Amino acid sequence: MSIAIVSIGRSHTGDLAGTPLAGDAIVCDAGQISWIGPSSDVNRDEHETIVDARGAGVVPGLIDSHVHTTFGDFTPRQQTVGFLESYTHGGVTRALSASEVHVPGRPTDPEGVKALAIAAQRSFEHFHPGGMTVHAGSVILEPGLTAEDFRFLREQGVWLAKGGFGAFSSPMGYVPLVRDARAAGIVVTMHTGGGSIPGTLERIDADALLAMNPNVSFHANGGPTAMSKEDNKRLVVEGGDIALQLVMAGNLRSSLDICRLARDHDQEARLLIASDTPTGTGVVPLALLHLMAELVSLGGLKWQQAIAATTGNVGTVYGLDAGRLEVGRPADLLVVDAPLGSAGEDWVGALEAGDVPGISAAIIGGVLRYTRSRNTPTARRQVLVNGLEAPTGH
Repeated sequence: MSIAIVSIGRSHTGDLAGTPLAGDAIVCDAGQISWIGPSSDVNRDEHETIVDARGAGVVPGLIDSHVHTTFGDFTPRQQTVGFLESYTHGGVTRALSASEVHVPGRPTDPEGVKALAIAAQRSFEHFHPGGMTVHAGSVILEPGLTAEDFRFLREQGVWLAKGGFGAFSSPMGYVPLVRDARAAGIVVTMHTGGGSIPGTLERIDADALLAMNPNVSFHANGGPTAMSKEDNKRLVVEGGDIALQLVMAGNLRSSLDICRLARDHDQEARLLIASDTPTGTGVVPLALLHLMAELVSLGGLKWQQAIAATTGNVGTVYGLDAGRLEVGRPADLLVVDAPLGSAGEDWVGALEAGDVPGISAAIIGGVLRYTRSRNTPTARRQVLVNGLEAPTGH
């Protein structure tokens, strides 16, 4: 199925600089971006679907790197069905599991956590709620896991691991497991700050994180309890390539502090924006857009950096081909604009004003999944589909 998006306004290809498209049109075919250039060069008769953006902007689909998936499109924590599909209406086209810790009665022994991770990975391999790609199956680091276990998991397709919920008496107990998992080619994420559920460690601070050296400091701004400002600085300055994930379900003051430190030390490429939902904070389909608007409007990040922190930066940290608008990349993209009534003239102005942009179309996996998001405010400029204004929720 071939789709052409024409008459694109302000765009962002997903890199840290916010580089715009080399043209105002994109063609998607067979689930990938196949061409980028001027609208005048698009032969409309060659494509099944023409989406006229009418001057609205285009950005890559958002990647939420902290979603508590379980099995299917259901969260036991909030007793909610269909939350992942709803997140696509908040611009999330790809989600990464923060480990399946919310599965009721989850196992804690080595064989059990391996089985849980493999089952979750398999269950989402061909299940795409709302078109979303879900990278599920994040093995929970528990005492007793060995280097051989991690090699086995990687062979089985599990490439994510999560620390912070295991039965360790001290954070330092994670150090050898993080080392062995990373050596096996697994991306290791680590809970940061105060404990979030009963039975976990009271706190994981900068000392522990620097000793562990995970790939990602999950909710570096607190999940929900933040580290001290001194620990924030140590993590930014001494943390090497540890990615700094900021989440909506965390501490906004700490987010702004980490953003300032990242700017001061040229570490913006390490910043990720995620939701850390569903949790006690709830099911929040607009989590990424809300945190982006807060950080941009309050001076934490420039709009270019905020988009990169939910797209290209995430792809780089996790080794994904998604997150960039380039030929050959997955055709996951959003048509966005300022919402009706916003002081901003376009989606960038909306973020700078602290408003959530409106999504007027989402193409996920090369398929037009909807026009007029049911969750964002109404975008000022609505798209035309094959010359017609599409109905809400198309």
